[in-house]
Amino acid sequence: MVTRPEVLALVPARGGSKSIPRKNLRLFAGHPLIAYSLAAGLQSPAVSRTLVSTDDKEIAEVGRLYGAEVPFLRPAALAQDDTQDFPVFAHALQWLAEHEDYRPDIVVQLRPTSPLRPPDLVAQAVELLASRPEADSVRGVVPASQNPYKMWRIAADGRLAPLLPDEGYHEPYNMPRQALPASYWQTGHIDAIRLATILEKQSLTGEVILPLLIDPLYMVDIDTVLDLERAQTRLSSGELHAVTPGRQPRPFPPTVELVILDFDGVLTDNRVWVNSQGVESVAASRSDGWAVARLKDLGVKLAILSTETDPVVEARARKLGMAVIQGVADKGEAIAALIASQGASKENTIYLGNDVNDVACFPHVACALVVADAHPRAAAEADRVLRSPGGQGAVRELHDLILQQQGA
Repeated sequence: MVTRPEVLALVPARGGSKSIPRKNLRLFAGHPLIAYSLAAGLQSPAVSRTLVSTDDKEIAEVGRLYGAEVPFLRPAALAQDDTQDFPVFAHALQWLAEHEDYRPDIVVQLRPTSPLRPPDLVAQAVELLASRPEADSVRGVVPASQNPYKMWRIAADGRLAPLLPDEGYHEPYNMPRQALPASYWQTGHIDAIRLATILEKQSLTGEVILPLLIDPLYMVDIDTVLDLERAQTRLSSGELHAVTPGRQPRPFPPTVELVILDFDGVLTDNRVWVNSQGVESVAASRSDGWAVARLKDLGVKLAILSTETDPVVEARARKLGMAVIQGVADKGEAIAALIASQGASKENTIYLGNDVNDVACFPHVACALVVADAHPRAAAEADRVLRSPGGQGAVRELHDLILQQQGA
């Protein structure tokens, strides 16, 4: 009988970040970025415990909220820009040994900056390491987009010099790529390391490192806001199956018959102006109005579903030629009737909202979206979070996504 190894998943997440301030807590498809790495550990049957090493009280609170253990706060000296991984892991293992007499067989590193992981990735890494007693560690890699034999350095005298020696290849930088050895790029998705490698060899890799090949579709390293947006788009598109803190996001339906919009906070920026006579006015985006017209040209029906009863809602709907239902106490009860009244089906309907009262609509449509400045609860339940805030081109962005989905 094979004994299952004791596996500790460790998620290192310091509070400081210069590229994206508070990066580990930045919302990513409705959840804090760190939550995706926590989910990879918590949802893997191979992992015994999932722990966060952080110096930040807010990150610690979020870690506990999502089900991870945070038994200590990392010293500030181990949370600097130039802090390497090894002392962080050594500190965590020393604390667990001293305070809990706990010593895992394998430690898995799950970096928050690589949030897109196949569901079985962690189990694969643990199984590979456990099956090869001679191995010190397993590291996730993807095929490199560039071959290092074709890379250069600038020598002290200003001349170009090959980065790598020829090693039997004559002028490899002039050879076809296919004739050169395949190269691989290490990712931040996963490292699986034996405890002895860390404690005895004082290393997070050791000498015998096994590769775990990862589909390049999952490759992302969140360092900039653009990286975050691209990864979020990839996750929401439905093109890959990745571990998520909640349910798997639903993709756009192949055909969109009906788009239902909340009004305040979607077609407006959620602000209202009131004059001295008590007359209210709101601001709407002309680009959103243009998008509504273009969607109608494509045969897509549009409707407004609003909790408020306000003449401005009726006026805007009339201007845009959209159906409207106002004064709805429970949107979840009203949306099915609205879909039926438009002659559409749930399977071909999209909803775009912004607040907690919109969440009740999400199960009644094929795909639910929220604007960029949506309430966190709504963002967490939605299938996709747009880049545009409400009243500032969100409907135009939705229009572009529908065209992209349909190949128009």
